Amino acid sequence: MVDGREMVSGMVEGAVKMALAEPRRAALLRPMSRWSMNLFRIRGIQLEVHATFFLLLAYVGHLGWQEAGGPGLAWNLTTVSAFFVCVVLHELGHSFMALRYGIGVRRILLMPIGGMAEMDSIPREPGRELLMTLAGPAVNFLIAGLLWPVIGLLPDLIYYHSWQGLIYQVFVANLVMGVFNLVPVFPMDGGRILRAILAARLPYLKATFIAATLGKVLSLAGIAVMLFWFDSPRYLGALLFLFIYMAGNAEYRAVRRREQEDAAWRAMLVRLYARPPAEPPVLR
Repeated sequence: MVDGREMVSGMVEGAVKMALAEPRRAALLRPMSRWSMNLFRIRGIQLEVHATFFLLLAYVGHLGWQEAGGPGLAWNLTTVSAFFVCVVLHELGHSFMALRYGIGVRRILLMPIGGMAEMDSIPREPGRELLMTLAGPAVNFLIAGLLWPVIGLLPDLIYYHSWQGLIYQVFVANLVMGVFNLVPVFPMDGGRILRAILAARLPYLKATFIAATLGKVLSLAGIAVMLFWFDSPRYLGALLFLFIYMAGNAEYRAVRRREQEDAAWRAMLVRLYARPPAEPPVLR
């Protein structure tokens, strides 16, 4: 005969496992899904383009048209497309490492400020998070390394609108992308590396708080630099740092909410498993 308490506790425990395993979509990606277009899949990962990405293409194409007409338009669009191919490869580096650890990757979303891979979860093991994070910049440095011998063969004077100029720009872009992503601005790669290092010695929530707080400070500094340091404000750069600020804050809140939910579920399980003695104690 099944004990009612065992049945209830078993149901609750199953609900706990389902709740803790439930995939949580990135907070900032949810509203963007309504404004994105599917392209194709790579190993089951959906590649999507946000509608605002086409505004970037229109703006860059317009600049090229003003500069050199049709050839300038085609050149600018080709250059931007080459850059974003490198962005996709960067995100695939993260994604393939996640798949290796059994973590599902729903999609990669391309936006004017870059790309973002949406994963079912982020591993709590510092070593795994560290390797998953390093995989992205490693792809950029690998591309730059493969192009380095070609760069050595280029002439000293390179015409900007040429295939030599395109190779040089892709080389520089990958170096910049790799280094920039290592800046400790959470939730960028450098911030995640910092959290993984801190999480090896501190509780996960505290490590996330420290990394997110530093990320907020650096994001605000980046916004100020983009708006006031240059002769003309770099609004796209300022928007990038604003997005990083919001994403870091959203992820810290999600981690804190997850910790609170875990604690509540575990407390409920403790209460359910607190059984009375099978037999009353013998009175002496």
